[in-house]
Amino acid sequence: MSQSSTERAAPRRALLIVNPGARLAASTREEALRAFRDAGVSCDPVLTDGPGHATSLARERAPSYDAVFTLGGAGTAMEVLSALADHGPPLGILAAGTGNVLARALGIPLAAGAAVRALLDGRATRIDLGRLQDGRHFAIGVGVGLDEAIIAGASRRLKQHVGLLAYVWSGTKAALRLRHFQVRLTVDGASYERQAAFALIANLGAVPFLGRSIQFGSGISHDDGVLHACLYSPTNVLDAVRIFAGLLRGRVPAGSAALYVAGRKFRLETEPRLRAQADGELLGLTPLEVTVCPLAGHVLIPAGLR
Repeated sequence: MSQSSTERAAPRRALLIVNPGARLAASTREEALRAFRDAGVSCDPVLTDGPGHATSLARERAPSYDAVFTLGGAGTAMEVLSALADHGPPLGILAAGTGNVLARALGIPLAAGAAVRALLDGRATRIDLGRLQDGRHFAIGVGVGLDEAIIAGASRRLKQHVGLLAYVWSGTKAALRLRHFQVRLTVDGASYERQAAFALIANLGAVPFLGRSIQFGSGISHDDGVLHACLYSPTNVLDAVRIFAGLLRGRVPAGSAALYVAGRKFRLETEPRLRAQADGELLGLTPLEVTVCPLAGHVLIPAGLR
């Protein structure tokens, strides 16, 4: 990590915030607790009882611990990141959801026991976060269009039955529909307008997908002090396939099909108004206002990762 400082993790007392509604929470909770015990780390588990509860739990209890861990999906991690932004102990993310994109992106093992061991032996580091107008924070990105349709189209029931394949199914349907919308993007006072099928304000330059890596654009880093708007404008389904293949190769050049703009303050407006998603969690309708919080996220990562 180029600008963020890192330090040895070595927590001795941990808070574990568990979302009991997460797809794999029931089957992984005891495995995680056993790994804490085997490492000689005192761990206090606490269950959430609804949206927003993880945030209040972290705010109230985190100061008494060396580290906070979440066991759940993206929403649980996002809530705790919001609570601990700019202060508090580091966050360790244990995967118990369906996509687990943030855990994968940070190189955290998906098995709970292995993740606990890797993070306890790992390092604490700082990453940038994005901040929404309602005060919530995100680590990966916030978007509208195709990515929101993928998240919305994967029902809870489908995810419980087929796991990650639910997103493949919803993504295929969304790509075949390929709905375009008008975008007005304002970045640090400069405005851009165009039609798009997918608009993302990204903090991470790449995210894992089915064993590959989707790369949104070159030069995007999680600790560079800015966020990166990425607008993709395929004209038909075949063009969308080409853009997606380019994202997998890390090569979608700027031009008529893609626009990349870095900055600190963003406003994203669409016509018609569209529902957004952030880190895999569905939000309200556009317009969106987003600002960067440089190095506000304090997270645990396995040793050896940059």
